[in-house]
Amino acid sequence: MVIPSLKNFATAASVAIASAASVQAGAAIPAMKPKIDFIKIDGTVTLRRLVARPASPKGTVLFLHGFPETLAVWKEIATTLSTDYEVHAFDWPGYGQSSRPSPSQFSYSPRDYAKILKAYIEKTGIDRSNLVIYASDIGGLPALLLALDEPTVAMTIIVGDFAPLNRPQYMYESLQNLKTEPTATPTRAYMNKTSGEILANVHRRGLASDAQYELPPEIQADMKDSWLRDGITSADAFAFYYSHFTRDEDHLEANLGRLATPVKVIWGENDIYIRPEMGREFAKRTNSQFDILTGIGHFPHLQDPATTVQKVRAAFAN
Repeated sequence: MVIPSLKNFATAASVAIASAASVQAGAAIPAMKPKIDFIKIDGTVTLRRLVARPASPKGTVLFLHGFPETLAVWKEIATTLSTDYEVHAFDWPGYGQSSRPSPSQFSYSPRDYAKILKAYIEKTGIDRSNLVIYASDIGGLPALLLALDEPTVAMTIIVGDFAPLNRPQYMYESLQNLKTEPTATPTRAYMNKTSGEILANVHRRGLASDAQYELPPEIQADMKDSWLRDGITSADAFAFYYSHFTRDEDHLEANLGRLATPVKVIWGENDIYIRPEMGREFAKRTNSQFDILTGIGHFPHLQDPATTVQKVRAAFAN
């Protein structure tokens, strides 16, 4: 029999005692570094995704980005939340490094994005009963369209700064122009021509000078590097989405009475792209909680990530 030295025995005992003390004191669980890989949805679409999994997650949160973003916008938030929750995010088709099929293969409509969302949840085996979906901008309508048909798709859906209803009076003029011709094609062309300016300033518009902020270099680089892939730009995908927008907004509004999934609505007070009145009307008609974020613009998760984290944690707590 090998007898350990007194020194080694004492060291091992000290480590064991310290570990036990840490557990008893409720030591913080370290954050998980998000993993980025790819998942094939079907023969046409493969998504780039971000996943962070702690050892014992209390639930799952799935983040859905808007224009002109990529999954990179969720990386910091995912790292923070991964101490307690499994976190997922992916690039929509047409954005980041996800597939960009031709419009004849994939319409890029909110309805088709809803199908992508459903397939992702099914393929990853996410537990819907303990899932919070956090959807911003173009991610909001697909999440709600899916919820119409599948009320148990999530425990809660948090939506914000998006356009659930066809209300031109609440929309930024250039966004409204994307919906129909003769304004759609020239608006799309202008967006592609001015992509550099869009990526540099889209998150700042409407904010007072003292509220403006810079995006982390990693986010800027990812959006810029992935603007054009396979002959389709993020602006093209955005325009394809908008060409079907009114149809899918009208479908949601006509079926609001069937929306049974719990929904919470948040909105940036200073959002100039989609005014808070849009969110207020939607929340009222769906009997949903509506929170205005003071001093915040169209991208709350970029301007104030801590509040996004708090909203997610609150959704699980409630």
